[in-house]
Amino acid sequence: MRKARHVSNLEDHLGYWIRYVSNQVSHAFSLKVEARGVTVAEWVILRELYGRDSVAPSALADRLGMTRGAISKLADRLQAKTLVTRTAGKADRRYQELVLTAAGRALVPELSDLADQNDAEFFGNLKSADRATLERIMQEIVRRRGLRTVPID
Repeated sequence: MRKARHVSNLEDHLGYWIRYVSNQVSHAFSLKVEARGVTVAEWVILRELYGRDSVAPSALADRLGMTRGAISKLADRLQAKTLVTRTAGKADRRYQELVLTAAGRALVPELSDLADQNDAEFFGNLKSADRATLERIMQEIVRRRGLRTVPID
């Protein structure tokens, strides 16, 4: 007679709990920024451009761990919303850089406030030491696993 294998419950896995919380945090933030007319992915691009004169799409793709095609599609959407413009390089007209418009620069601090608010709603009840420990552990996992792709969903 074969012995029955132990099958763990979903709740037995730390990854389950991380994903459970992450999904809720991400969804709540998504609703907040979408009410301001942008997606989370667009917010990431806007935030990366904020405070810089311009950024080449290829540099943005490398920095965020995204494909150049994905950056191009996001830039197209942001340009259609008049939040970003593309400028041609001075020496090489084929070279492009992304630049925030005045509307884009004005929107970023508002979206940043929403991100802060979302964090406070989910993690504001944690003791500062617990929050610091959780953040340190997550950053250690990212570092140890060599994770590069910035979360955009």
